[in-house]
Amino acid sequence: MKIVKAISVLIVGCCILVTPVVSDAEAAGLFGYRETPYDDLKPFPKWRKVLETYQDEPGDCVSGKYNRCAHQKWLQLIEEWRLLPKEEQLYRVNRHMNLFRYILDPVNWGIRDYWEIPKEFFARFGDCEDYAIVKYFTLRALGWSADDMKIVVLQDMNLGIAHAILVVHHDGKDLVLDNQIGQVVEATRIRHYRPIYSVNEVGWWRHRAK
Repeated sequence: MKIVKAISVLIVGCCILVTPVVSDAEAAGLFGYRETPYDDLKPFPKWRKVLETYQDEPGDCVSGKYNRCAHQKWLQLIEEWRLLPKEEQLYRVNRHMNLFRYILDPVNWGIRDYWEIPKEFFARFGDCEDYAIVKYFTLRALGWSADDMKIVVLQDMNLGIAHAILVVHHDGKDLVLDNQIGQVVEATRIRHYRPIYSVNEVGWWRHRAK
Protein backbone atom coordinates (compact mmCIF):
# COMPACT_ATOMS: atom_id res chain seq x y z
CA MET A 1 0.00 0.00 0.00
CA LYS A 2 2.96 2.35 0.47
CA ILE A 3 3.53 2.69 -3.26
CA VAL A 4 -0.17 3.31 -3.87
CA LYS A 5 -0.24 6.09 -1.26
CA ALA A 6 2.95 7.63 -2.61
CA ILE A 7 1.64 7.74 -6.15
CA SER A 8 -1.73 9.16 -5.12
CA VAL A 9 0.01 11.95 -3.22
CA LEU A 10 2.09 12.76 -6.28
CA ILE A 11 0.45 13.06 -9.68
CA VAL A 12 -1.76 10.17 -10.77
CA GLY A 13 -3.81 9.41 -7.68
CA CYS A 14 -4.97 5.91 -8.59
CA CYS A 15 -4.33 2.40 -7.31
CA ILE A 16 -1.60 0.28 -8.86
CA LEU A 17 -2.85 -3.27 -8.82
CA VAL A 18 -1.50 -4.99 -11.91
CA THR A 19 0.84 -7.89 -12.63
CA PRO A 20 4.45 -7.11 -13.60
CA VAL A 21 5.65 -7.99 -17.08
CA VAL A 22 8.38 -10.25 -15.76
CA SER A 23 7.86 -12.03 -12.46
CA ASP A 24 10.11 -10.39 -9.88
CA ALA A 25 12.32 -8.97 -12.62
CA GLU A 26 13.95 -6.12 -10.74
CA ALA A 27 17.34 -4.56 -11.34
CA ALA A 28 19.24 -1.47 -10.25
CA GLY A 29 18.14 1.34 -12.49
CA LEU A 30 17.47 5.06 -12.55
CA PHE A 31 19.09 7.06 -9.73
CA GLY A 32 20.21 3.75 -8.21
CA TYR A 33 16.68 2.49 -7.54
CA ARG A 34 15.33 -0.89 -8.60
CA GLU A 35 12.85 -0.92 -11.47
CA THR A 36 9.92 -3.28 -11.92
CA PRO A 37 8.39 -3.14 -15.42
CA TYR A 38 4.67 -3.36 -16.21
CA ASP A 39 2.92 -3.34 -19.57
CA ASP A 40 -0.58 -2.17 -18.55
CA LEU A 41 -1.22 1.59 -18.74
CA LYS A 42 -4.73 1.36 -17.28
CA PRO A 43 -3.63 2.87 -13.94
CA PHE A 44 -2.68 6.11 -15.75
CA PRO A 45 -5.80 7.66 -17.33
CA LYS A 46 -4.23 11.11 -17.69
CA TRP A 47 -1.28 9.70 -19.61
CA ARG A 48 -3.54 7.51 -21.75
CA LYS A 49 -5.61 10.58 -22.65
CA VAL A 50 -2.42 12.40 -23.65
CA LEU A 51 -1.45 9.50 -25.92
CA GLU A 52 -4.90 9.52 -27.53
CA THR A 53 -5.07 13.28 -28.15
CA TYR A 54 -1.54 14.69 -28.44
CA GLN A 55 -1.81 15.07 -32.22
CA ASP A 56 -4.96 17.21 -32.05
CA GLU A 57 -4.70 20.35 -34.15
CA PRO A 58 -4.22 23.60 -32.18
CA GLY A 59 -6.56 25.88 -34.13
CA ASP A 60 -5.83 29.46 -35.15
CA CYS A 61 -3.39 31.80 -33.49
CA VAL A 62 -4.92 34.16 -30.95
CA SER A 63 -3.81 37.75 -31.43
CA GLY A 64 -2.31 39.62 -28.52
CA LYS A 65 -0.78 36.60 -26.77
CA TYR A 66 2.97 36.01 -26.47
CA ASN A 67 2.58 32.34 -27.40
CA ARG A 68 -0.07 32.81 -30.11
CA CYS A 69 1.85 30.88 -32.77
CA ALA A 70 4.17 28.82 -30.59
CA HIS A 71 2.70 25.53 -31.79
CA GLN A 72 3.43 26.39 -35.42
CA LYS A 73 6.91 27.51 -34.39
CA TRP A 74 7.35 24.16 -32.63
CA LEU A 75 6.65 22.30 -35.87
CA GLN A 76 9.13 24.49 -37.71
CA LEU A 77 11.79 23.89 -35.07
CA ILE A 78 11.31 20.13 -35.32
CA GLU A 79 12.18 20.35 -39.01
CA GLU A 80 15.19 22.57 -38.27
CA TRP A 81 16.47 20.21 -35.57
CA ARG A 82 15.89 17.00 -37.51
CA LEU A 83 19.37 16.85 -39.06
CA LEU A 84 21.28 17.87 -35.93
CA PRO A 85 23.39 15.36 -33.99
CA LYS A 86 21.46 13.50 -31.30
CA GLU A 87 23.20 15.26 -28.40
CA GLU A 88 22.47 18.66 -29.94
CA GLN A 89 18.81 17.73 -30.39
CA LEU A 90 18.53 16.95 -26.68
CA TYR A 91 20.16 20.27 -25.77
CA ARG A 92 17.94 22.30 -28.12
CA VAL A 93 14.73 20.62 -27.00
CA ASN A 94 15.49 21.03 -23.31
CA ARG A 95 16.59 24.65 -23.65
CA HIS A 96 13.67 25.74 -25.83
CA MET A 97 10.92 24.17 -23.75
CA ASN A 98 12.40 25.51 -20.52
CA LEU A 99 11.86 29.05 -21.85
CA PHE A 100 8.11 28.72 -21.35
CA ARG A 101 6.55 29.95 -18.14
CA TYR A 102 5.89 27.57 -15.26
CA ILE A 103 2.34 27.66 -13.95
CA LEU A 104 0.62 25.32 -11.47
CA ASP A 105 -2.42 23.29 -12.51
CA PRO A 106 -4.80 24.76 -9.89
CA VAL A 107 -4.06 28.22 -11.28
CA ASN A 108 -3.98 27.15 -14.92
CA TRP A 109 -6.82 24.61 -15.03
CA GLY A 110 -8.64 24.95 -11.73
CA ILE A 111 -7.91 21.36 -10.71
CA ARG A 112 -5.17 19.70 -8.68
CA ASP A 113 -3.52 17.84 -11.54
CA TYR A 114 -3.83 18.02 -15.32
CA TRP A 115 -1.55 16.48 -17.96
CA GLU A 116 -1.31 18.65 -21.07
CA ILE A 117 -0.78 17.75 -24.69
CA PRO A 118 1.67 19.98 -26.64
CA LYS A 119 -0.92 22.36 -28.07
CA GLU A 120 -2.22 23.05 -24.55
CA PHE A 121 1.29 23.65 -23.25
CA PHE A 122 1.98 26.20 -25.98
CA ALA A 123 -1.36 27.91 -25.43
CA ARG A 124 -1.34 28.03 -21.60
CA PHE A 125 2.16 26.98 -20.46
CA GLY A 126 2.30 24.29 -17.75
CA ASP A 127 4.00 22.61 -14.81
CA CYS A 128 6.73 19.98 -14.51
CA GLU A 129 5.07 16.98 -16.14
CA ASP A 130 3.88 19.19 -19.01
CA TYR A 131 7.48 20.18 -19.80
CA ALA A 132 8.41 16.49 -19.75
CA ILE A 133 5.49 15.59 -22.03
CA VAL A 134 6.22 18.22 -24.67
CA LYS A 135 9.91 17.25 -24.67
CA TYR A 136 8.93 13.59 -25.05
CA PHE A 137 6.76 14.23 -28.10
CA THR A 138 9.26 16.61 -29.65
CA LEU A 139 11.91 13.90 -29.52
CA ARG A 140 9.44 11.33 -30.84
CA ALA A 141 8.80 13.65 -33.80
CA LEU A 142 12.56 13.84 -34.30
CA GLY A 143 12.73 10.06 -34.61
CA TRP A 144 13.68 9.01 -31.08
CA SER A 145 12.32 5.66 -29.94
CA ALA A 146 9.73 5.47 -27.16
CA ASP A 147 11.77 2.59 -25.73
CA ASP A 148 14.60 5.02 -24.97
CA MET A 149 12.50 7.55 -23.07
CA LYS A 150 10.59 7.70 -19.78
CA ILE A 151 8.57 10.41 -18.11
CA VAL A 152 9.62 10.00 -14.49
CA VAL A 153 7.51 11.09 -11.54
CA LEU A 154 9.69 11.52 -8.47
CA GLN A 155 10.23 13.21 -5.15
CA ASP A 156 12.67 16.10 -4.99
CA MET A 157 14.26 15.37 -1.62
CA ASN A 158 15.89 18.82 -1.38
CA LEU A 159 12.66 20.76 -1.90
CA GLY A 160 10.34 18.15 -0.42
CA ILE A 161 7.96 18.28 -3.40
CA ALA A 162 6.71 16.08 -6.21
CA HIS A 163 8.40 16.63 -9.56
CA ALA A 164 8.50 15.13 -13.07
CA ILE A 165 11.27 14.94 -15.65
CA LEU A 166 12.10 13.28 -18.95
CA VAL A 167 14.89 10.71 -18.97
CA VAL A 168 16.41 9.68 -22.29
CA HIS A 169 18.71 6.67 -22.66
CA HIS A 170 21.39 7.51 -25.19
CA ASP A 171 24.87 6.17 -25.84
CA GLY A 172 24.73 4.01 -22.73
CA LYS A 173 23.72 6.88 -20.43
CA ASP A 174 20.49 8.02 -18.77
CA LEU A 175 20.22 11.72 -19.59
CA VAL A 176 17.89 14.05 -17.70
CA LEU A 177 15.83 16.78 -19.37
CA ASP A 178 14.49 18.84 -16.48
CA ASN A 179 12.70 22.18 -16.35
CA GLN A 180 14.67 22.93 -13.15
CA ILE A 181 18.06 22.34 -14.79
CA GLY A 182 19.33 24.36 -17.73
CA GLN A 183 21.66 21.68 -19.10
CA VAL A 184 21.09 18.07 -20.10
CA VAL A 185 22.86 16.08 -17.39
CA GLU A 186 23.52 12.44 -16.61
CA ALA A 187 21.22 10.92 -14.01
CA THR A 188 24.25 9.73 -12.05
CA ARG A 189 25.08 13.37 -11.25
CA ILE A 190 21.78 13.94 -9.46
CA ARG A 191 21.60 12.72 -5.86
CA HIS A 192 18.41 14.32 -4.54
CA TYR A 193 15.76 12.67 -6.75
CA ARG A 194 13.80 9.64 -5.53
CA PRO A 195 11.90 8.12 -8.49
CA ILE A 196 8.42 6.74 -7.79
CA TYR A 197 7.21 5.60 -11.20
CA SER A 198 7.86 6.27 -14.88
CA VAL A 199 5.84 5.86 -18.07
CA ASN A 200 6.17 5.84 -21.82
CA GLU A 201 3.97 4.60 -24.68
CA VAL A 202 4.67 0.92 -24.10
CA GLY A 203 4.46 0.54 -20.34
CA TRP A 204 5.46 1.81 -16.92
CA TRP A 205 7.99 1.11 -14.20
CA ARG A 206 7.79 1.16 -10.43
CA HIS A 207 10.96 2.40 -8.74
CA ARG A 208 12.01 1.55 -5.23
CA ALA A 209 15.11 1.44 -3.10
CA LYS A 210 17.43 -1.55 -3.19
